[in-house]
Order: sequence, then structure tokens, then C-alpha cells
Amino acid sequence: MKLVCSQADLERAINIVSKAITPNTTLPVLNNVLLKAEGKKLHFSATNLEVAVQYFIPADVKSEGSITVPAKLLSSYISLLKDEKVEISVTSGDTIEISSPSSHTKMKGINSNEFPVIPKVEKENTFKVSAAELERAISQTVFAASTNTSRPVLSGVLFDVKKDKLKVVATDSYRLAEKTITLKDKTSLEVECIVPARTVMELGKILVRMGEEQVEVNISKNQILFVAGDVQLMSRLIEGKYPPYEKVVPKETKTKLEIMDEALANVVRRVSLFARENNNSIKLSATNDGKLTISTDETRVGEEKAELTVKITGDNNKIALNAQYLLDVLNYIQSDSVLVEIDDKLSPAVVRPVKEKDYVYIIMPLKI
Repeated sequence: MKLVCSQADLERAINIVSKAITPNTTLPVLNNVLLKAEGKKLHFSATNLEVAVQYFIPADVKSEGSITVPAKLLSSYISLLKDEKVEISVTSGDTIEISSPSSHTKMKGINSNEFPVIPKVEKENTFKVSAAELERAISQTVFAASTNTSRPVLSGVLFDVKKDKLKVVATDSYRLAEKTITLKDKTSLEVECIVPARTVMELGKILVRMGEEQVEVNISKNQILFVAGDVQLMSRLIEGKYPPYEKVVPKETKTKLEIMDEALANVVRRVSLFARENNNSIKLSATNDGKLTISTDETRVGEEKAELTVKITGDNNKIALNAQYLLDVLNYIQSDSVLVEIDDKLSPAVVRPVKEKDYVYIIMPLKI
């Protein structure tokens, strides 16, 4: 194998595919990135057996071939080179040579035959979605997925497609986030799947740089494929039935509070300092004269009570919530003002951005 490519292209490619790598001591080859020179391209692949990322860059290929190289070492080394032409060659064994006008190095690799075969995803259910809209949907939902693997379906993110609507949903059973995207291309598809949250987070990082480009999504029985420009991200799906999340969203609420996001977040952060010894429980008490009081019970370190002037519609009301769950949504929805809806102290609270009707966040109440 012998080729010439640019340092900038090489660095970008390694950074993209390395998102699929998690440290693995059982199978050392999974710590490596597969380089394959073919035609006029250098292809990159990485996988942890759950998710795989593939990418390619233009290259002047003198002779075709392949090898796997430690991803962390290769990434660190390439990032320290100048932005100039780089020659890569494998002349014998499993050693790769990397040369530039100012440097020359050799790295020990692993034969490409030991790299797992990345399965192809059959195009059974395909649709396209805006990269920017999907990235925003991911950032507004994935944080609500469970980090506990005892219920695997809750450690994933639901992609629910019904005709021209894509719903992205995540829940850990204590809170739920749901974002609806209207697809530009109408489709007759009705399909849903559960994607591992880690896969979704890595996809979000890839989509950030894509803007308004379209992402092609292919869903098969056991796998999902995202094609975003020159990047392909494949992942296994989580088996099981997602809980009936629609039933959790209250149809009506007695009290609606319109509050500036930043002002509410600042008060919740302050009050939560005293709530850590009380399961992060904070009380929200609203009166229809436009006052919202946020407080915590007295703990070993003290207590706190703060008051906000807000726009209130409906009855006086109160509820206890997990402060961190409330802060999470305020941090991720990126809205100037939010609507907090309360029915009663035993029913879930609803948080929505005032200007976004396609997003809803539910928090289960705590005991007052």
C-alpha cells in the first residue's frame, strides 16, 4: 500500500471515525482504525462491534492495500504535523510508514484480516431528514435516556416515523423528552426502532458540521445506517418494545407558568445547592398574582427560598421536582423563555419552549 494525501484531510478523517472506538483490551484490533487504499480514495473504518463509522478522503493511490493502526497514536501524531502532503506506505509486514517533508515515522499495526467485517445495512425503510433539525432533536432528547442497562430499551433513543413525522424520544422513566420533526419528503413509512444512546450522541457530534444538508436514514430489522455526506454511521438496534410514551404526556394542566429560561435556571441552581441531601428535591409554588416561589426543605447544610415574577395562567399550584432534571432541560432546549405546566402535585410537570410547539419534556413529581 502506498499513497499521498493531505494532513488536514487525514486528521479530520481519523477524528471522525475514532468516535466509534472504545478502549478494548480483549480485542486489540478494535483499538485500531482500518485504512484501505482503493481507487482514488483512502477509506477509514472503526468499530466497537455495536457501532461503526466509515469515511473516505481523496488520495493519490500508488498501490492499493490495507492495514489497521492504533487510532489514538495515529490521531495524536497526525495532529502534530504541519498542513502539508503526507505519504503513507506499507512495504512489508504490519508496519506503516508515514512521511512528510519535515518528518518520518514507523508505526506497528495489525493485519487488516483481523479487523471485523462491518455488515451492510439493507435498505428496507429509508427516509431523509435535515442534519440541523436532527442534531437539534438529538441534543434536546438524548440526555433523558437511562444510563442504567437493567432495562435496555430505556438506554436507547426511540426513532418513531409515521408518514411525514419523525419523533425522537428518550426516557429513563423519571423524565421524558420528545421532539417532533416534520420531514420535507412525504413518505408512507410507519416504522420505529430503538438506537443506543451512545450511538445517537456520536451521531450528533458528526451532524454539527453539516448544517442544512440532508441525512439519509436506513432502518433494517436489527441495524440502522445514517449517511451524512461522506460519513456512514452504522449501529445495531436495541431489541424490545418501547414504553407507550404518549400516555405520559398530560392532555390538560391547571396552571401554566411562562418564565425566562436563564432566570429560572439561575434560581434552580442556587436552591439545588441545599437540596442535594434531600434527593435533589425542590418545591415550586405558584400563585395567580404572578409569583413563583422555589424552595427546599431544611437540610444539614441549611435551606433556601427564592421568588420569581412570572406570567401565570390558571390556578394556584405547587409541585416538588428533581432539581437536576429541571436544570437539564433548561440547559439543552436553548430557548429564551419556557412554559412550565402543572396539573397537581401528583401529576407529571411539563416543560416546553414557548416558541417551539414540537418539543415536550415531562418530569415525574416527587413527594411533597
